[in-house]
Amino acid sequence: MEVQWLRTFVDAAETLNFRMTSERLMMSQPSVTVHIRLLEENLGLLLFKRSNNRVSLTEEGRYFKEKAEKVLKQLDNSIEAVHSFSQGYRKKWTLAISPLMAETVLPYVLKSFTQQHPQVELVIRVEESSDIEELVETEQVSAGISALPPIGRLIEPLIVYNDPLLFVLPRDAYDDETGPVVSVEQALRSATLFTHHHPVFWEELLGILRLHVPGIRTMKVTQAHIVKRFVQEGLGTSFLPKSIVRRELVEGRLMEVHFDLFPLPVVSTYFLVKQMGSLEQDFIERIQSVYFS
Repeated sequence: MEVQWLRTFVDAAETLNFRMTSERLMMSQPSVTVHIRLLEENLGLLLFKRSNNRVSLTEEGRYFKEKAEKVLKQLDNSIEAVHSFSQGYRKKWTLAISPLMAETVLPYVLKSFTQQHPQVELVIRVEESSDIEELVETEQVSAGISALPPIGRLIEPLIVYNDPLLFVLPRDAYDDETGPVVSVEQALRSATLFTHHHPVFWEELLGILRLHVPGIRTMKVTQAHIVKRFVQEGLGTSFLPKSIVRRELVEGRLMEVHFDLFPLPVVSTYFLVKQMGSLEQDFIERIQSVYFS
């Protein structure tokens, strides 16, 4: 029995359309038909019912689809594992991280972490914070870094660091000493405020802002790295966690404005894991060592 017959069957059992399967597997439709026929002959069973140019799974076909999927998954995992082994990896560690942190916190940590643990195959999954807890609970990932605290009982909340919010504007032509004082209220009234790029604070913050500065013009932009680019290009302003804009402020690509209307909230970054081990502890410590509050 050929492995490719199983792959063709599983795809065809999902699409119930041999033409679609041929396109997805980049093979001719007659080849799909041949693979199915050879598999059925090898098993001595009919896997598909054919009627009026339509196909459907037989009872045996539905049963075999589940078994074939498990065989293929185990085979693919074994192939992946042996390639990892040949590269010197002896353990796989999968980390889910939100887009908010992926481009800021993570790059500082990866190089030293991978150098310290050359036997660990590190897999990074960029996921929304709202999905990370479930991925950790179901052990689809080893650990997660999220902007949201866990709500279930299987994971204890562990704050990696707290992040102050900053009010940021496009950089002007003045330096910090000679430039005129920027009016927060004027900046909010004259520019678009980009919102909802963080899952926690926006609804409450907007409510308080509108009490102090009525008529604010807002635009929802759900990714922080896009907001940073928009602000740099002079399209508007926003409130962003310090860790997200630290480099841009140092390099003069953004400008922080002292916000004095009311105290801004502090947001937290959480490390989610079901069982803390030495690898997890080392990763947390490296994050904390590069985060400058």
